[in-house]
Amino acid sequence: MCPVRGALWSDTSAERASPLDIKSNNRNSFNQVRYKTEIFSLSHPMSQPSQRRLSGAAWIVVLCLLPILVFYVLLTFGIVISPLVVLLIMILCCLAMSHMMMGTSEQASCHGCAVEPEADREVVLPDGLQIDDLFRVRSTENVGGVLALHGDLLRDAEEVSEQLRERLKGTGLSTLLQEDELERSRLLVLPIELEQDAGKTRPPWINGGLFIATLLTTTWAGALHQGVNLLAEPSKFAVGLPYSLGLMLILGAHELGHYFAARAHGMKVTLPYFIPIPFALGTFGAFIRLKSPSASRRALFDVGVAGPLAGLVFAIPALWVGLKMSSVVEGASEPGGMLMHHGTSVGSSVLLTLIAKLSMGDAISYGHILALHPLAFAGWLGLLVTALNLLPIGQLDGGHIADAMFGQRRSSAISTAALLTLFFLGLFVWSGLLMWAFIAYFIAGRKGIPPLNDITRLDTGRSAIGWFSFALLFLILIPVPHAFYQSLGIHCPYL
Repeated sequence: MCPVRGALWSDTSAERASPLDIKSNNRNSFNQVRYKTEIFSLSHPMSQPSQRRLSGAAWIVVLCLLPILVFYVLLTFGIVISPLVVLLIMILCCLAMSHMMMGTSEQASCHGCAVEPEADREVVLPDGLQIDDLFRVRSTENVGGVLALHGDLLRDAEEVSEQLRERLKGTGLSTLLQEDELERSRLLVLPIELEQDAGKTRPPWINGGLFIATLLTTTWAGALHQGVNLLAEPSKFAVGLPYSLGLMLILGAHELGHYFAARAHGMKVTLPYFIPIPFALGTFGAFIRLKSPSASRRALFDVGVAGPLAGLVFAIPALWVGLKMSSVVEGASEPGGMLMHHGTSVGSSVLLTLIAKLSMGDAISYGHILALHPLAFAGWLGLLVTALNLLPIGQLDGGHIADAMFGQRRSSAISTAALLTLFFLGLFVWSGLLMWAFIAYFIAGRKGIPPLNDITRLDTGRSAIGWFSFALLFLILIPVPHAFYQSLGIHCPYL
């Protein structure tokens, strides 16, 4: 993937925009669309040689796991590494992953064709295809291997988009219905089929095997967090279950939220793939693969928001119940080294403070450092993962929500601002955010394929849910100011 490139804001006044500026903006837009179609083709199992893709994916996973494994082993032997060296290694690994991803995208081919669409290829509509009843064409141009038809919609945008998909089936072409920089209707015709058959699917035992493996590694990690080595004492496996089952339930609900929302909109999607690791937290999370684009902003929004909200349905109760079994460390001024032993400040998050107040009552008035029970730790991790996924960056869940709410161009500007903010927070507030900033920049920073119908706006209800999801992001990430500790009944050693 490439780093995020913020789209320039365009003047909506036709009198102020020169023809040269409009043409330049269009060309840049078409090249971005062409790049996105190539990236999208990578997600389909028939769009590239499987052996090459498997090798590239394996190396990317190795590069992602290697620095963490090395740091974990060194810490086990008591070897301290300079933070600057850690940062340098992270940058080098992310650059290597970015280079490999760009290499695989350039090698990918389109479904049903031997080579990629060439930038100078002229796209023409098939003979006999009638669109006069759907779209009145005022001007056309071929730029970057994309045919752009500027004009007016003659029917509702959703109906036009659906009718075009039906009429272009089997032609090797796809359409994207958008607004140009002057907010006029534009129909892009792409020389690639975005709506593809499911083809050969991987057997579900792979998903099941990864799920079981992740259940084992998280149980192992949960036991290690409690000082139990299951290799030496396998009979004490139950010690790791509260953390393991809580975290797996939260992650599973998150991914299944995406899965069922995609299926409800008729999108082709895989079952969740869990990622086991035999150290640290026991998992790198889970993911699903979408094999078809979103038909509309509504579908894009529903798929994006369903995961975080479904995960929170289980994360908040897990945290609430786990806090009842947690304890307050009286007299401690800073969590310090306790962070690796399930310790956190009750005021580190507004939402955590509210849940702790409801669950623990007056106990937090005697100390602000919490020694979290494994179930509470799983719930707290669930909140953090949800918040980081809700960041309006690239292909994160929050990026998809922003795309659906504000459109691709405005969302790109928001994504750039959010990414820069994340970097600055990582540099000057909490260094742990730097890792997430690099992951977002190199892996999730690039925008995905836009909805086939990118004109129809979201309804009021979905817009309200979108704003609510971003409010949750701030409630989870923003700490409680020390000045409010006493009014909330929280012990504050700073006043």
